[in-house]
Parts: sequence; C-alpha cells; structure tokens
Amino acid sequence: MLSSVLNSPRAIQVNIAIMRAFVKMRESAMAHKDLLVQLNAMEKKYDSQFQVVFTAIKKLMEPLPVKPKKRIGFRAPQG
Repeated sequence: MLSSVLNSPRAIQVNIAIMRAFVKMRESAMAHKDLLVQLNAMEKKYDSQFQVVFTAIKKLMEPLPVKPKKRIGFRAPQG
C-alpha cells in the first residue's frame, strides 16, 4: 500500500513488481484450473489402472494448508 502512495522511483518500481506478481498468481491459478479440467478428462478416458497416478497428481495440485497466525501483542484481561 505504501508503495502506491509514495512517488519515488523506487516506490514506483516496487508497485509495478507487486502488480506483476499478482498477475502471475492469477495466470497460474487459471492454468491450474485448466490443468485440472484436462486431468479429469484424461481420468474418464483411461481405465482404473491409472487411478493411482491421477490421485497422486490431484493431491500434488492441492494448495498447502494455511496455518492460523498467532496474535501478538498485549491482550487486556477479559472480565
């Protein structure tokens, strides 16, 4: 957020890099979705002999679980 408010050349370059990163993330998510559609089509086409392979590929495509972040700082006592 700060890089979009500041007007220095470095802040502008950081802002551009951030936007490019988000574009890449969106492109990879769309490619991921297309890959899943193709994988499902292949799964229907081939017999159950390859089911283990398809299951392994799908498991690799799942996003990693997000760990909940611990709150830091002072917490006032309740009551």
